[in-house]
Amino acid sequence: MTFGIAVSGPGAGRAAFAALRAVEAVGRGAIGGFAVFAAIDAEGRLHRAETQRGGGATLFGGGGPPPELARAPLAALMSSGPDRPEPLSRFLPADPAVGLVTGHRLPHLPGADGRPVNAAALERVAAGEAGEAAVAAFRASDPESDAGLVVMDATGRIALGNSALVDRRDDAGRALVSDTGSGLTIGLLHNSIHPAGGIAALAVAAAIDAVAPADAADLCVALTGCPLVMGPANVLHLDAARRPERIEVTNPAWIGPAWEGSAVLRGAEVRIGGAPAGRVVGEPYCHAHDGVVTGGHGGDAAAVHYVVYG
Repeated sequence: MTFGIAVSGPGAGRAAFAALRAVEAVGRGAIGGFAVFAAIDAEGRLHRAETQRGGGATLFGGGGPPPELARAPLAALMSSGPDRPEPLSRFLPADPAVGLVTGHRLPHLPGADGRPVNAAALERVAAGEAGEAAVAAFRASDPESDAGLVVMDATGRIALGNSALVDRRDDAGRALVSDTGSGLTIGLLHNSIHPAGGIAALAVAAAIDAVAPADAADLCVALTGCPLVMGPANVLHLDAARRPERIEVTNPAWIGPAWEGSAVLRGAEVRIGGAPAGRVVGEPYCHAHDGVVTGGHGGDAAAVHYVVYG
C-alpha cells in the first residue's frame, strides 16, 4: 500500500489513473502489483475496479478506465506490490454519500480503538466531521500506526496526513494541490518508491496533464513561405481563413540570408486580422532564407499550434 491518491474535479478518474501509470513508468520499488480503484460518478454512484498483479496495466483489462469512471468527478486509488489480502476493497473504503479514503502503508489495520484507521476516518466524515478533523484525530490517537490517510469527502475536499511513525521515514512523499487550470484537487501519499524525491511531483503533473494538457491545440498551420518582419514582440499573424500572413520577430538575424530555430516561440501571441486570438503552444524548428520561412526540420513544413482565446 505504497501509493495512494485522491482526485476531485472534471475527469478525476482519468487523472488518478494517469498519475498511477506515470509513477509505474518511472518509479521502482513497491509499485506495479495490486491496485484498487474507486470513483463516484456525477450521479452519485460508486464504481470499483481492482487487480492483484500488474497495477495499472491490468486494472482495467489492459486499457484505461471506461468512460463513466474516467469522467467521474471523485476518484481514488491505492497501489503497491502484488498479492494483498482479500477483499481489496478494505484498502479503499468508500460511501457515495460520504466520500473516499485512500492512503499508504497499512491503513486497513486496526487502530487504538480496534477499528481500521481508514474506515474510522470515513465514519467520522459520515458523522459530520471535516476530513481535516478526521485526519487530525487519526494522528492524535494512533501516532505509532503504520499508516497514512488521504480523505476526500463527497464535495471533493481533500485532507491527508501520516502517523508520526510514517512521518519518520526517509522515503515518504506527499502532495496536496489545487490546480485552477484543470479544476483538479489532488492529494497523495507514497513511500518505498524511488526516486522518492520526484514521485509526488510526477504524479501531480501527470494527473493535470491527463485532463488539461499544456500542448492542447486547436489548429496546426504550415509556416513555409511565410514572411518574417521585425517587430517589438514575437507575433504570428493569420488572415481570416487562418492562414499565416507574417511572423513578427525581434531578432534581426532572422531577416538575414539564412537562419534556423524557432520563428514562433511557445507563448507568442497569435492574431487573426490584427486582433488577439490565442497563443502558440507548440513551436516548430524552422529554417529561413532572406526573410522567408523555407521549411522545417523534421518535416516538409513547419507547423505552429495555437489555442483560441475565450
